[in-house]
Amino acid sequence: MKLQNKIPFSLFCLIALVASFSMASCEDEPDKYEVADGLPTVRYIRSPYAVSADSLITEASTGTTICLVGENLRSIYELYFNDVQAILNSSYMTDNTVIVDVPQSIPTEVSNKMYMVTRNGETVEYDFSVTVPAPTLTTMSCEYAPAGSEVTITGNYFVDDPNVPLSVVFPGDIEVTEFTNISQSSISFIMPECTEEGAIDVTTIYGTTTSAFHYLDTRGMLFDFDGMTGLGNHGWHDRTITSDETSITGNFVQLGDGNTTLDAAGGWNDSQFAFEYWPGSWNTPTDYPEGEGIRLYDLADFSDYTNMSIKFEMYIPSSNPWSSGAMQVIFAGTDLVTYGNGGTDIYGNAIAGPNNTYFQNDELPRALYRPWTTTGSYHTDDQWVTVSLPISSNFIYGFNGGTATGTLSADDFASLVIFVTGGGVEGTECTPLIKIDNIRAVPNR
Repeated sequence: MKLQNKIPFSLFCLIALVASFSMASCEDEPDKYEVADGLPTVRYIRSPYAVSADSLITEASTGTTICLVGENLRSIYELYFNDVQAILNSSYMTDNTVIVDVPQSIPTEVSNKMYMVTRNGETVEYDFSVTVPAPTLTTMSCEYAPAGSEVTITGNYFVDDPNVPLSVVFPGDIEVTEFTNISQSSISFIMPECTEEGAIDVTTIYGTTTSAFHYLDTRGMLFDFDGMTGLGNHGWHDRTITSDETSITGNFVQLGDGNTTLDAAGGWNDSQFAFEYWPGSWNTPTDYPEGEGIRLYDLADFSDYTNMSIKFEMYIPSSNPWSSGAMQVIFAGTDLVTYGNGGTDIYGNAIAGPNNTYFQNDELPRALYRPWTTTGSYHTDDQWVTVSLPISSNFIYGFNGGTATGTLSADDFASLVIFVTGGGVEGTECTPLIKIDNIRAVPNR
């Protein structure tokens, strides 16, 4: 009986304690942010960064971080630049300062004013201009797009002003005349007839930008499979190098035959899904003859590889989508593999002979390209697309999908293997057909 009486009493004490703690918690938050009453006053606007905090500003470009200085600024409930609402973070708002980013979106109605709206709906204006940068160009959907195909350039600040229409100009002053869609972040159009290699100019009312990428890019070409570099299969397996009605620039190398199954784990099948180029010869000592046998870094300059990307065009038919295995893009030095006698080469360097064990580890960094993981299955809609793999951010993985423990150097860009296998992500069984052309190493800018 005593125990029964004690339990309800102890529960009562506990409930009372929790209730009192909860009430105290609600009351003991002196630093809790609250929107203030009244109207805000902005005295000036400056940079939030110490180096330039003394400089007052009256305009800023989209995406710039600025600091409002004044009184009663916690009364700002909503903030607009022209007709675009900014995102307010109460962690950066006090009575005297507000740190905020100028919105990235381009205004529709330009008033050159900032509007501070209170909780009661009152609005205070302040003169402030938002400048829009010249367009930025990030990617082109296919850098070898044939005339008549639809192409998309992605980036930002693509403004098609009725008085100053957006223009896209290819090498040789070939101007795009048929646009299919223009938004702030992308331009789609029908590719005009153009046979000249080079950068692309995009012009808006806010300026002109020249692309870092090139149309018909041959910079740093490693494998075009049409004789430009003379390189192709140079390893244990002879992957199909051919052309057909889908060809974009003649011959391409093909991974898979459309009938061979790749299991859900991307199981090992180097006879169907691996392209190998190992430098070297069977001469003694091993040398690296022009054409088949040359070290890739003697063909393309990899000295600034951290600011370069590996690019190629790829075609995967909708009839044979890809849904398992990572495309492992693997470079290695002659100390790890050659297609010749191991031992010492003509330069006196210790070299390895042909083998496939050097990349079956989590030390050698490589890229793992697996676009199918986004939707479960991937094809290129029966057209060619450009794949871009920035070296510094993509060549960081080990064989099993984790972060590689080793690092790359310029000397590691002697050989290349592209092998669809493993990668540490489970997919679904598939019979993919992957066509690849124009493998190249190009500068990012």
